[in-house]
Amino acid sequence: MTSPAATARGPVHTQAVDGFGTVTLTPVDPAADAPLIHRWVSEDRARFWGMTEAGPDLVREVYEDLDRRTTHHAFLARRDGVPVALFQTYECTADRVSECYEARPGDTGVHLLLAPAAGAAEPGFSGRLIGAFMAFVFSDGTTRRLVADPDARNAKAIARLERSGFALGPEVELPEIVLPEIRIPAKRARLAFYEAPGTPAR
Repeated sequence: MTSPAATARGPVHTQAVDGFGTVTLTPVDPAADAPLIHRWVSEDRARFWGMTEAGPDLVREVYEDLDRRTTHHAFLARRDGVPVALFQTYECTADRVSECYEARPGDTGVHLLLAPAAGAAEPGFSGRLIGAFMAFVFSDGTTRRLVADPDARNAKAIARLERSGFALGPEVELPEIVLPEIRIPAKRARLAFYEAPGTPAR
């Protein structure tokens, strides 16, 4: 997976999606992108993201912390130049989720937050975006399985994952993480898995 710290903040993935537009993924720039991300995560619709009470400075600090890591990455997704989603990836073996299931090499975790809709819901919007995200993650040649851990109460996200081909796993309790400047509370999550095409059955 491309490390944001090693990029010049240009797109790391560009994909033309028929009937949808061109999707680009660009590493989050904490200083420049924090105001936009703060607007998204502070809305009630994003309550399962867990940052509705976070101020702009804390949002910037969270993404500065991610930006320093080589195992966790955050990207802004744009459709034809317009920001439409926040997409995050991480190595499961280096994340708290590994305490809740038997993580294996090639497992890549994913988080997705869609931007507020500008108008009426667009049929197939999230599915096409997720397809582009999956193409990006599997293009690294090392990812063999995607792992998602949405809040167990987030029925919309869980249904979206099922529609995208994820197999639902168990509910688990992700442990609290306390860092010097950031606290990530415990979370009841529903695991979901997507095997890369051609992965041998276990």
